[in-house]
Amino acid sequence: MCISYNEADKTITLHTKHTTYQMQIDKYGFLLHLYYGRSAAGCMDYLLTYYDRGFSGNPYEAGTDKTYSMDSLPQEFPSLGTGDFRSPACIIQNTDHTYCSDFRYVSHSIRPGKYNLPGLPAVYAKDEDAQTLEITLKDPATNITALLLYGILPGYDIITRSVKIINTGEGQIAIKKLAPACLDILSGDYDYITFYGRHAMERNMQRMPVGHGITKIGSLRGTSSHQYNPAVILAEHDTTEKAGGCYGMTFVYSGGFQSEAGMDQYSQTRLLMGLSEEQFDYALKTGEEFQSPEVILTYSSKGLETLSQNLHRCMRTHLCRGMYKETRRPILINSWEASYFDFTGESLLRLAEQAADLGIEMLVMDDGWFGSRDSDLLGLGDWEVNEKKLGCSLGELIQKVNGLGLKFGIWIEPEMVNEDSNLYRKHPEWALVIPGRTPNRSRHQLVLDFSQKEVVDYIYEKICAVLDQGNVEYVKWDMNRSITDVYSAATDNQGRVLHDYVLGLYDFLERLVNRYPHILIEGCSGGGGRFDAGMLYYTPQIWCSDNTDPVDRLEIQYGTSFIYPASSVGSHVSASPNHQTGRITSMETRGAVAMAGTFGYELNLEELGAEEKAEIRRQIKEYKQYASLIQQGLYYRLTNPQTDNQGAWEFVSEDKTEALVQTVSIKKHANMTVDYIKVRGLKENTIYRDTHSGIRYNSTVLMEAGIPTPVLPGEYQTYQWHFVSEE
Repeated sequence: MCISYNEADKTITLHTKHTTYQMQIDKYGFLLHLYYGRSAAGCMDYLLTYYDRGFSGNPYEAGTDKTYSMDSLPQEFPSLGTGDFRSPACIIQNTDHTYCSDFRYVSHSIRPGKYNLPGLPAVYAKDEDAQTLEITLKDPATNITALLLYGILPGYDIITRSVKIINTGEGQIAIKKLAPACLDILSGDYDYITFYGRHAMERNMQRMPVGHGITKIGSLRGTSSHQYNPAVILAEHDTTEKAGGCYGMTFVYSGGFQSEAGMDQYSQTRLLMGLSEEQFDYALKTGEEFQSPEVILTYSSKGLETLSQNLHRCMRTHLCRGMYKETRRPILINSWEASYFDFTGESLLRLAEQAADLGIEMLVMDDGWFGSRDSDLLGLGDWEVNEKKLGCSLGELIQKVNGLGLKFGIWIEPEMVNEDSNLYRKHPEWALVIPGRTPNRSRHQLVLDFSQKEVVDYIYEKICAVLDQGNVEYVKWDMNRSITDVYSAATDNQGRVLHDYVLGLYDFLERLVNRYPHILIEGCSGGGGRFDAGMLYYTPQIWCSDNTDPVDRLEIQYGTSFIYPASSVGSHVSASPNHQTGRITSMETRGAVAMAGTFGYELNLEELGAEEKAEIRRQIKEYKQYASLIQQGLYYRLTNPQTDNQGAWEFVSEDKTEALVQTVSIKKHANMTVDYIKVRGLKENTIYRDTHSGIRYNSTVLMEAGIPTPVLPGEYQTYQWHFVSEE
């Protein structure tokens, strides 16, 4: 059993393979957090200290005992109104319009398996691989219930958290803030690691000390966003890749979020993850309930790489679903950078013929195949195939592509509408527009109100009618703007619209996954604008960034790797000069960087010479050889491309018999110094052979002294070692 309850000291303890998490029900019914860290035994309540803290108030039950205060005690689910003046996990406006929630312990239960969340993505597991802890808290004054859910996957060092608020009182209440995960740490100095960015330059790693006050990140864009990712790390100051303690929190949600980290007046640290407070005001009538999305937590005492590997394993095997969860994805060619909107059925077939000749396995027809869609000014929402543009029906085009030995994929953007479209002219009320105001446009489009089931149902049926026309085996689901003008005619409670929008998105995707289990769906939002754990539940890979420049991608994929597995990273070889940066790089370098993901191509094959085509054939053969290692191996960040001369990374098989090391030179100088790449994760004092050169190496020397990277002429040169154990 990974969950235990000790009646004598009122502690509930969660054990994973390498960690322990403990909480205590105290004498007043408060649920206190005691410990989360390396595996330990016994009761940890000696960590709590009690003394008169002046302006920190005391619960009424404490009487004259001024040493007891919620303003200093670590809690599992802190709420506003109990005398804790730190940032709360929960704010509820009661029927009488007061802001106070005093949740006390009522009961708990332990059951096999992992809880699920109807209508929401969540980590899943077999009954024998997980346990669920359910704790019931209640406010005795209002009878409002908070149901805390904990899912424990002991073999993965993973704990998940979610909370359900149930209005078991009389009258309407409103949830103003809800963070399903709170972590209170009594002592220590920590860094807050976040991942910031912008369109075409997402998930840059940022590390800053946690100080007094609150540091907050989040998204007000209705999506998880390019600007901040809904995943954070709290690390001890001296934590490195290989050593030190660190905590990870990842929100399994694709809408607005916020995370807060800060020290209180007593230098205790609180970390929160949950829904964005802005534009969130969720009303509940008597008997109604609100289920929060879940947060994935993990702890590593062995540095950041172990924390990342915990999350990678969990997401790859217990969050992603479908036939492509563990299998190699098809190597594809996407038509976007090859032709943008300017294509015909004939030009697509020429692209497919050349792709088939090179060994590429799938053709993806990107934006421009439907309605009057010849530019981004018009046509979104009119999901009828433009047979005039294709010169044939979609089914006929797919048959021709399949006849060349290629699979067929298609691009869609179901959540959007152009004003210049038949759909908008017929149903302007289906777009998110505030009455009496002109809306904000982005990419010349508006957002459909996916909080309305009628809208979701209509678009779903239109998309299915397209997919039913032929053997479609891949869908690229795009979303090319942030959400503004939040108003829905379907509800009087506008504070619920953004969350209900996300629920509508998930409903659409769940139906699509169930109806077309053979289709691989790739998520996209202007690249990585919705790269989050929630989308991975439906789309096991996500277009990492619209920026396909390999040198920029070194940093983008570096930041992404702290949280998300390589198997989820959509990454393509594109043209040189690059369409986003104008940078010139070799085909070898572009291929090496793209191989650290799902791998594919996005360029006009007609413009390539014989030498580049030969390189593509070599890359495809090589990727197929290493695909299982890349997708399922342990990932190691060997350098920091934000600061180092080299961008280097490594994949190691779970049994440590095989390793693939790849590096790209970033900085170039005359009379260049030699960089040594220290390999990691190999068996100690074992001989490994590089299959490229045949040279044999001692693993301890590889890990302690490293291997010199060749000083090659030219910029952005790449080099690769493939090590195989000889023992």
